[in-house]
Amino acid sequence: QVQLLESGGGLVQAGGSLRLSCAVSGDILRIHVMGWYRQAPGKEREMVAVINSVGSPNYADSVKGRFTISRDNAKNTQYLQMNSLKPEDTAVYYCNADLSTRMTLRSYWGQGTQVTVSS
Repeated sequence: QVQLLESGGGLVQAGGSLRLSCAVSGDILRIHVMGWYRQAPGKEREMVAVINSVGSPNYADSVKGRFTISRDNAKNTQYLQMNSLKPEDTAVYYCNADLSTRMTLRSYWGQGTQVTVSS
């Protein structure tokens, strides 16, 4: 059983910072791409940032220069450092991992963590 456990969400004022973490556990052979997605009320889920197995990141244009994605392969954990937060960053943030187990190769999702940025 694979689990993705997120932490680090909360309420912050505009201009502030938060750091999200996502730890992957279970019978994992290899984690390929990891990423963060978000969904605001009434909107579709969108990609925020992804990082491949060698650490190369890609970001949505809306967060470039403010957010930094990273991963610690030894700990099966990824992070999202969010700086200069804006009210429009308010959303539920989900971590995602494409990974291999002995039985399958598929995408897994965390339960989501709320990030609220007040103006």
